[in-house]
Amino acid sequence: MPEPDIKNAVFYVYVLRSETDAGFYIGFSSNLTKRLRDHENGAALATSYRGPWKLIYYEAYLEREDALGRERYLKSGSGRRFLKSQLSSYLKKNSAQITA
Repeated sequence: MPEPDIKNAVFYVYVLRSETDAGFYIGFSSNLTKRLRDHENGAALATSYRGPWKLIYYEAYLEREDALGRERYLKSGSGRRFLKSQLSSYLKKNSAQITA
């Protein structure tokens, strides 16, 4: 079996917003499209009970360690404050669109 081409790998840190309760989910993946499909299909245990989900933010990294570090930061209190500031226009426009 051939080794994966790690030279061309891209690592993603992403933020989903629950359309049920407006909560955030912050995650990491090397295949964002597949991971989003997993979340939507309920295959990801951490998000299976709070969907549907909407991708509202992502960042791409060439180094896995950089992406994992960023994920850890965004999950912290200051990281969540950063996200709320960074996404303030989106959150204002979409605050009333919760389907609870």
